Amino acid sequence: MSLTLTADQSALRERARDFALQTVRPRAAAIDRNGDYPLDIVAALTAEGFMGMTIRLAYGGQGRSFFDALLVVEEMAKQCAVTARIVVEANMGALAAIMHYGSEEQKQLAAALVLGGDKPAICISEPDAGSDATSMTTRADRRGDHFILNGCKHWITGAGISRLHLIFARAFDESGRELGIGGFIAIAGEDDGITVTRREATLGLRGMPEGELVFADLKIAAHRVLAPPGGFRNGFGDLMNAYNSQRVGAGTVAMGIAAGALDEALAWVKERHQFGRPIGEFQGLQWMLADMQTQLTAARLMLYAAAGSRGSHDSPFPCPNLAAQAKIFASEAAQKIVNDALQMFGARGYSNALPLERMLRDVRMFTIGGGTTQVLRNLVASKLLGWKLPQARDAYAPAHYAIAAE
Repeated sequence: MSLTLTADQSALRERARDFALQTVRPRAAAIDRNGDYPLDIVAALTAEGFMGMTIRLAYGGQGRSFFDALLVVEEMAKQCAVTARIVVEANMGALAAIMHYGSEEQKQLAAALVLGGDKPAICISEPDAGSDATSMTTRADRRGDHFILNGCKHWITGAGISRLHLIFARAFDESGRELGIGGFIAIAGEDDGITVTRREATLGLRGMPEGELVFADLKIAAHRVLAPPGGFRNGFGDLMNAYNSQRVGAGTVAMGIAAGALDEALAWVKERHQFGRPIGEFQGLQWMLADMQTQLTAARLMLYAAAGSRGSHDSPFPCPNLAAQAKIFASEAAQKIVNDALQMFGARGYSNALPLERMLRDVRMFTIGGGTTQVLRNLVASKLLGWKLPQARDAYAPAHYAIAAE
């Protein structure tokens, strides 16, 4: 893909930048301090058209690409990572899965909710099934024209504030035979049986609730089952392909935080004087700045390339391998950039009077959430070697020698 922005994309980025500076930046510190989900910012994002940008025109959206959405995400992340995450999840992830694989009814439902200001929740992780998602125990039992869900999910982003939920569960037919893992669409406030049992106290990103959800006899109509071509038996992989857009989005939030930190550092080293001259004149800091800019440019290019790629000809989702590489590099580089930016401020950077310490806490999440950098490295190595490399102990030895299917 071309990395040169069109006139429309440049205008979109400028509009996002102005919005972030004028509307988001003044609220960022309070969002972090109070830990409240910023409903006022969400209303402004909705009015500005940043929620559901990737929804097709036929469903009321703008039909924008993942790449377009990332331009907005980066500008938001420079000022407030929570706002940037809202934009990611209102354009990628669960929404993208439903808008690609869903029925007409499911698409209409998801589009209406997101365009109305809802941030969808994707429910995969469980207390004993994090990186090993296929070990999930949440189950969905078929009962006539509906399924009954029981189980627990944790570290669910948006727990308690999201209405649209895409829940991954192990499905069983009426005889108790396992069918595979599927996606089930639930609407909080309409579907009884969803309870938030705990909100996590987090290091950063404090305005975005992370919580535990318990499903107790949650009744989901069969027409709310998200059914990719592979069905229950093979559909989990299809649904997880949609998560590649979320990974690129998460990497872009990290990169945007780093870009904001670099902006803060550049202004400071020109303003701050020591030994009778601006500290930006010292070569030690110049080299740090050069490395920060180089890492930032590389991360941005990798993320842009991943956003514009496709895993297959019939899929709108980014290539899993490029998405993994981009998230690994961007999330790790962003931590170093933000840390070095804080260092340039000395003790002032350590104070919460400046945004650097908040940025450092916020950026730490992105080597973990959406796939740890260690698990993503396994994915990249598997593709590089051309081998299937399952992590389960009893599956590894024979599979090690098998050539991975394309």
